[in-house]
Amino acid sequence: MTKEDKIKNFDSNGIGQLNDGLFGLPFTLEECETVLIPVPWEVTVSYGGGTANGPAAITEASYQVDLYDPIVKDAWKKGIAMDEINLEVKNKSVDLRQSAERYITALANGADEKNKELTEISRKITKECLWLNNWVKSRALHFLNQNKSIGLVGGDHSTPLGMMQALAEKVDSFAVLQIDAHADLRDAYEGFEFSHASIMFNALKIKQVEKLVQVGIRDYCEEELNLINNSKGRIKTFFDRDIKYAQYNGDSWDRICNRIITELPQNIYLSFDIDGLDPKLCPHTGTPVAGGFETEQILFLLEKIVKSGRKIIAFDINEVTPGPDGDDWDANVAARLLFRIANLAAMSKGNT
Repeated sequence: MTKEDKIKNFDSNGIGQLNDGLFGLPFTLEECETVLIPVPWEVTVSYGGGTANGPAAITEASYQVDLYDPIVKDAWKKGIAMDEINLEVKNKSVDLRQSAERYITALANGADEKNKELTEISRKITKECLWLNNWVKSRALHFLNQNKSIGLVGGDHSTPLGMMQALAEKVDSFAVLQIDAHADLRDAYEGFEFSHASIMFNALKIKQVEKLVQVGIRDYCEEELNLINNSKGRIKTFFDRDIKYAQYNGDSWDRICNRIITELPQNIYLSFDIDGLDPKLCPHTGTPVAGGFETEQILFLLEKIVKSGRKIIAFDINEVTPGPDGDDWDANVAARLLFRIANLAAMSKGNT
């Protein structure tokens, strides 16, 4: 059956079928214009775990998502699919996470990180994180070379570095738009060079990343603040506190969004840590922080970005953690955001 026949026979108002693809869509990976790369990896998480199960939980929750998009007409017809979960990635994450926990616990108990055992653990984790970055980069280039619109579903926030490296081979320059509670600008946090808390520090090593625009940041250390202040404008941070205080004094989210957009160039990579939201929406994420956004605030910003003529060249959503006892609240929130964000990204590139 051709894709056109599948569209004709598909009931977009019906119930998503579990034997079909992401969001219950009937298309193959090859037929979809947007492909998502799942990365079930959480080696360096430093608080709550479980985010490696995020891609599978989001897939399961996606069957409950209605396919009407108020901004992008008939977006579902273009197709969104999730690549297969790579078991090697998942198994390495499980193994390395145990080693990382031993390392972090030892440091917390006063051990010397230069002792033989800890040095070996650190070396092994760094080696395997490099392996993951290369795997993500290769997978991203595979789909970019097919002219797919791509996104990444983590896993912890360290996972998209390889995708940014892949984009750097395709685009001369771009900005990273980071929605997050945390600045993620730490150098080798807890001894791990590729920590989830170091993702933006590492992203800035990519010369094609001309700017980092952070939105909603409310948990950061003095070292990170100094890096922001000394970046000569390469990092522009819209702190959650400043956003809230501006609104308390009568400013509007619309005007604040305009100021955010002014800081952005033509090409944008969106990196969305789910803890950028108010934690009531995704309470099981690994490092929740009071404050943050409603889902429609983020979508309002992204819609304005697309309407401004800028391109969302790729994106990620990460740090989604299923709750205990099969609680899928976080995944339900993430699946709905994923659908809307994927559609807006495709729209920004003229793919809808």
